[in-house]
Amino acid sequence: MPKLLKIGIVGCGAIGSSLAKVILSDFSECAALIGLYDIDTQKAYALASKLKNPKLAVLNLDNLLTKAGLVVEATKPDAVGDIAKKALSCGADIMIMSVGGVLEKHRELKLLAQEKDRKIYIPSGAVCGIDGLRAAKNCKINKVTLTSRKPVRAFFGVPYVLKRKINLEKITEDTVIFEGSAAMAVRAFPQNINVAATLSLAGLGEDKTTVRIVASPHVTRNIHEVEVESEAGKIICRSENVVHPDNPKTSYLAVLSAIATLRRILEPIKVGN
Repeated sequence: MPKLLKIGIVGCGAIGSSLAKVILSDFSECAALIGLYDIDTQKAYALASKLKNPKLAVLNLDNLLTKAGLVVEATKPDAVGDIAKKALSCGADIMIMSVGGVLEKHRELKLLAQEKDRKIYIPSGAVCGIDGLRAAKNCKINKVTLTSRKPVRAFFGVPYVLKRKINLEKITEDTVIFEGSAAMAVRAFPQNINVAATLSLAGLGEDKTTVRIVASPHVTRNIHEVEVESEAGKIICRSENVVHPDNPKTSYLAVLSAIATLRRILEPIKVGN
């Protein structure tokens, strides 16, 4: 029998829960779920109970990291950097979902991964066109632009909006509330714009990737439009994302992309660049 990949999940929200269920249902022949960790221990215990294996809930993150061959991070931007460093240092590969939290640290993490001979996996998340962008990176890319259009309610309570006293209640038409580099966007909207970080890492980098964020009273879905201009041609991709049934702050496509990444790791045939 093939050796099972030991997978530990850090973060037991919508993404972590979905992946845990899929590992057990679809990948049991090639992977083993060895532990669930969340800073909120009740979430870990609740998920372990749903999976009918209370022993999966662990209280010590370091113990989980030392036993796992692959760590799935599904936490928050302010926590992912330390988790990634610890996982790589312990000799585990890592799949990062809170990619906005490592944008400024990705070079450091890359060096650590090389030193430890480990891999960092970043799913495409809630955006399409990553394969084409990565291919275009092998020639000259002139411009990468992301326009993210979200319902006005998605921005209530966001520190950037509050600090600039943007009155969301008075928005009656599509309104650009931010335009700048991906680096600036991730700092301004750490919980809302992981897709900008992913595009940056796949293409021109965080300072040369342009991001436009639009608050719209006319949409009910998160809409991401990616435009790439390069020597290879022009790429335009648009995704209109349904929210995850268990968490309205998470796009369903982001969860599915994590499952697709896991499938790519585990299966012998790998489609796409």
